[in-house]
Amino acid sequence: MTDIDFRSTSLHALAHEVRSGQLSARELTEATLARIESLDRVVHAFVAIDGERSMEQAAAVDQIVATGGDPGPLAGVPLAVKDLEDAAGFPTTFGSPLLGNPGPAVSDSVLVGRLRSAGCVVVGKTNTPEFGWAPKTDNARFGTTRNPWSLDHSPGGSSGGTAAALAAGMVPLGTGSDGGGSIRIPASCCGLSGMKPSLGRVPAGGLAAPQWPDLSTKGPMARSIADTVAALAVVVGPDASDLRALPRPDSPWPAALSDPHVPSRVAWSPTLGYAAVDAEVLRACEPVLDVIESLGSEIVEVESVFDEDPLPSWLVLAGSYLLRSMQHYVDRPEWEMVDPGLRLLLESARSTTAVQLVEAIDYCHTLNLRLVELFHEVRLLVTPTLAALPPPIDLGGAGIVNGVVDSNWVRLTYPFNMTRSPAATVCAGLSASGLPIGVQLIGPQHGDLVVLRSAAAIEEAIGFDAVAPLG
Repeated sequence: MTDIDFRSTSLHALAHEVRSGQLSARELTEATLARIESLDRVVHAFVAIDGERSMEQAAAVDQIVATGGDPGPLAGVPLAVKDLEDAAGFPTTFGSPLLGNPGPAVSDSVLVGRLRSAGCVVVGKTNTPEFGWAPKTDNARFGTTRNPWSLDHSPGGSSGGTAAALAAGMVPLGTGSDGGGSIRIPASCCGLSGMKPSLGRVPAGGLAAPQWPDLSTKGPMARSIADTVAALAVVVGPDASDLRALPRPDSPWPAALSDPHVPSRVAWSPTLGYAAVDAEVLRACEPVLDVIESLGSEIVEVESVFDEDPLPSWLVLAGSYLLRSMQHYVDRPEWEMVDPGLRLLLESARSTTAVQLVEAIDYCHTLNLRLVELFHEVRLLVTPTLAALPPPIDLGGAGIVNGVVDSNWVRLTYPFNMTRSPAATVCAGLSASGLPIGVQLIGPQHGDLVVLRSAAAIEEAIGFDAVAPLG
């Protein structure tokens, strides 16, 4: 059996070897299943694996190659799917015991379908907090996912199962979604580069309406920006069933990375004007500013981007979306099985009025106006990704900021869901205790390429190539 650690090779290299016949999709899939069997007993990133089905998919890819066909740009690449998203043949449980034993999905989501059409082999589903509500990854149905950098710490959430699987080298590619930071948070916690595209870049269409329509963006997750872009290239573009879908980009995004660079003026805002941030996080981010300057940019420090923490309005939106999905369980006996924190949010949402909901939407407009102002002066905004280091699991989802337990250690990510902005995270380095710390890059409206080029340039200049000690 081929022994492959997916942290030491690129998606492009893997797919090239499969398409050229140097390596079979079957060998890649076997390597994935072997690493999952070896490592996931302690990480708990996966909630479902189907080795037989994935080997059948791999065999189909190899057959296309053997007959001279082209299985796609991601030929044979093993793929993990977050358990908020349909993958044909697997149940979608949303990490909740409320759903009982749902049957397997009969079709893929748009995102998974496009990745599969590009040659990916779906190997399983990854863990998520119940209905994706929190920046941690645990639930009553499947238990707790652990961070490969330190098993006593959280991988973040809500795409923590995917991030942990990537950081442990179990798979080279996965899916995530980001409604308040749920790609960027776990990517930062697990030492990955991650990207939340502009809302609508990756369609959220299908038979059911999007879960969080004005906040959440789907997207691929990988270890590096180059791998993320390789996957984004096959999934961006409109779908007729998504009212918010954006047009297909004028040119393929991978070509843009042939010229990675940062804009000439970049804003640095360590707190966005309202956030308490851990001193060790700030110390790790400061050298990144030197890196950006060395790449030819002028750093403009901006003390305040927003006048106040937009959390109350974000909670109105997120709570309303979650209540829409879960309201038919409210008065049932199973309601007591719901995560207590989620239950509290839903109880609050039951009293939200239509006017309050619209006012929260209006506040998103206000936040965006401030960014429009800022991006007249600069082309990129840089902040810490998180206000704390990856938190200890025993804090139940809270983090530690300057020695104080803080439930809102993710206060720097959700504003940019409200503004629909493209935003990425790149690993700045490790803490004194060996935990990853990320720096966040935010671009102007629909300025995905500004963010991706900058992230690629900064990632390369930092040169962070350490891997989690697990595995």
